Amino acid sequence: MDVKIAESWKTALQEEFDKPYFSQLVDFVKSEYLTKTIYPPGNFIFNAFDKCSFEDIKVVILGQDPYHGAGQANGLCFGVADGVAIPPSLRNIFKEINEDLGKPIPKSGNLERWATQGVLLINAVLTVEEAKPASHAKQGWETFTDAVIKKISNDCNNVVFMLWGKYAHDKGAVIDTTKHLVLKAPHPSPLAKGYNGCQHFSKANDYLKQVGKAEIDW
Repeated sequence: MDVKIAESWKTALQEEFDKPYFSQLVDFVKSEYLTKTIYPPGNFIFNAFDKCSFEDIKVVILGQDPYHGAGQANGLCFGVADGVAIPPSLRNIFKEINEDLGKPIPKSGNLERWATQGVLLINAVLTVEEAKPASHAKQGWETFTDAVIKKISNDCNNVVFMLWGKYAHDKGAVIDTTKHLVLKAPHPSPLAKGYNGCQHFSKANDYLKQVGKAEIDW
């Protein structure tokens, strides 16, 4: 199947795109976009992949589901476009960066600047119906993103995986910890406890420096 995705990813994932489950997933997603309000906009479904090439990955941040409110989801997990109110989880992430690295808290929740530095901001499920969280779960997206994580683990070296919350922890089970750094913390949602103080951003940069890669300007 020919999927509109960045060339480096098309090469890396072609085998996945050719599997029967992926064709079924595409049929499901297309019919949903035709009949309901679905986020993110169709051209942003693979935005995380388009903004961060396969060969450039330094860090993977794993979310669960796109935002399900109007104008929020843009295909980068936890991020929102310029001018959109910063959601609570992202506010906590920015607070952690401020405490961990001393960086000022941004006025915009646009995370493209992370993506273009090699941060893959990927949700486990890439689409969602308006006002219905997890409505596109168990349709094939999880199988696809499991394959993405496994591909990165197998074919890349010295990648930092930031896994926040039990769902992400479980999804990270396929990562080879002998060649990558896996950082785990509670989810940054204000409803969870214990995320702030995880120091993942300084730990990631320390590791990248150790392995001879440029640090991320968080």
